[in-house]
Parts: sequence; structure tokens; C-alpha cells
Amino acid sequence: MKSWIIGEPGVPGDLRLGEVARPAPGPGEACIRVLACGINFADLLMLKGTYQATPPFPFAPGAEVCGIVESVGSGGDAASVGTRVVAYCGHGGLGDYALAPLAACAPVPDTLDPSVAAAIPVAYGSSELALARRARLRPGEWLLVSGAGGGVGLTAVEIGARMGARVFALARGAEKGAAAARMGAEHVLDPSDIDLDGYALRDAILERTGGARMDVILDPVGGALSRAMMRATAFEARVLPLGFAGGDVPVFKANHLLVKNVDVIGFWWGDYFPKCPGAVRESLLRLLDWAAAGTIDPLVSDIVPFDRAPDALTLLAERRATGKVVVTMDGAGMVPVRGA
Repeated sequence: MKSWIIGEPGVPGDLRLGEVARPAPGPGEACIRVLACGINFADLLMLKGTYQATPPFPFAPGAEVCGIVESVGSGGDAASVGTRVVAYCGHGGLGDYALAPLAACAPVPDTLDPSVAAAIPVAYGSSELALARRARLRPGEWLLVSGAGGGVGLTAVEIGARMGARVFALARGAEKGAAAARMGAEHVLDPSDIDLDGYALRDAILERTGGARMDVILDPVGGALSRAMMRATAFEARVLPLGFAGGDVPVFKANHLLVKNVDVIGFWWGDYFPKCPGAVRESLLRLLDWAAAGTIDPLVSDIVPFDRAPDALTLLAERRATGKVVVTMDGAGMVPVRGA
């Protein structure tokens, strides 16, 4: 089979397309013929060797796929062979075939395009489980989302609005801001020209909300933006750091948490598969049903053919993607790759 391989820590341009052995599923695993692979910021961190779950080099990136179950390992249900599924495989998705735990697979409704289905597991799964299970987001609460023009941020805006929250989105650039507004953000603010070391961001937020502070913050960016957002928290706010796309891991001062009774809640979606797979599977099934019914509308902004897969990762690295980037094996899709 063909697969994109990174041999040592590097960048998207270091990926090489090669021939490797087709993987055989172990106990409780499925071998999936990949139709489409969703690309995430975590893939870039894996290439660098800095992600918390980076596999040993060499490996193929690609953590989420939509595909057809070709075979199952011992203990697996043979009836699942031939089923079209989405799956969280962790890595290996940028190949003809990938292995995934059967517990991390969910059947895809017939009406969903593979490129749309492949956009759901990590970004939508992270947002739905984070907001519903960890943040305990309630209707009418204010939800502040950073990086709201990216894959996870956009899904958090959409899921939060669907849950009845009032969503305030931080997105850089008019195009990303417009996408956040389409997904349900009540207010959109570009933090690019705001002094993040002072209280300018807090004041800009409070001016737009009529003084209302944020009950929940979902933050995949980190760094100075994370610290600035903390100044806009409400009493008993819940803050969820989902990642550090800005490059710096934020540090939260205990006295600031104390005086407002603020919770900082850790959340890593990938760790739920080995420790609480039932919760993830229920979330995935719910999200796939919503997508099939049109209740959520995943924004796949760029579709890249398999033979140009490194371009997909470059789009994320250069922050040129507004929405989800997906690699398809047959090169077919709803929208073309931009500027690559």
C-alpha cells in the first residue's frame, strides 16, 4: 500500500510517499480502507515530535478517517466488515489502509459524503464532549471561543450555539470572522490589533455584551490570548484549554482563580478512547446523526488529493485554512485546495 511517511521530526515538506506493508488488525482492531482523512493541528505537532501522543518515528500522520472496514482482528464482529465508518486511529490515516480500535469506530449514515464524515471525529468530537461533559455548558450562558476560524474553534461555535449558549468568537481576519458568524456566533472580534497585555480585550468584549462576562471559555490557542481572555471571566466561570496553537502554554495564577471561583478544566479528547470509550462513541453517533439531519453543517474549506497530502498540512501550518482540511484518496470533493 501507499503511505505518506515522516522519518524523523520535521515539517510537512519532509513527508515522503512510499510503499509499505498493509497493516493487519490485532485483537479489537479494524483495518480500514481509507476514503478520506481529516487533518488536525495535532498532526503538525506529531511531525515535530512534540505532541503528547507522538508515535515512534517513522510513521504516517493522520488521526481521523472515513473508510470501509476491510477486516477485523480477533474478538471483532465480522459483521462490521464492509461497513463505512469514521474512526479515530491516532496516526496512519494518510495511507491506503489504517488501523483503528473497533471501539473508536462509528457507522456513517449513507447520506454523508466521506469528506464531511472525516471532518467530524476530532474537531466536533472534541467540542461536543468538552462543552457538554466537561464545561457543563447551559442554555443562555456566554461562551467565548478563541481561534474561532479554525477547525476546532468553528465547531465549538456551532455546537455551543446549538446547545443554546450565546457565543462570542475571537477570529483573525474577515474571512474567518464571517465563517464564525455563519456558524452561530452572536459577536465576532478580531484580536489581531488588540494589546493582549492589558485590559483592552476584556473591555472590547464587555462593550459588545453590555457588561456580561464569559461563563465558559474554550481555548485552542493559548499564549497571551489565553491570559487576556481570563480577564473577562464571570463568577464560577469554566475555562478549557484545548490546545496551544499560538505556540505558548498558558500559566494560570491561582489567586486569579480563587477570587472569581474559576475552574480550569483539562480536556484531551484522545484519552477518552482507552478510558471512557462509551462516552466518545455516543458523542460520535450523535454528531453523525446531526450531520445527516442537517442540524450541524461541517465546514470543509479545503479538500486535497492524496498525492498532494503535504499541502494539506502546509495549509494548517501557514494558517490559511478557514474550516476543516480533508485529504481524499480519489481526489474528489466539494471544494478544491486553495493556494497550494
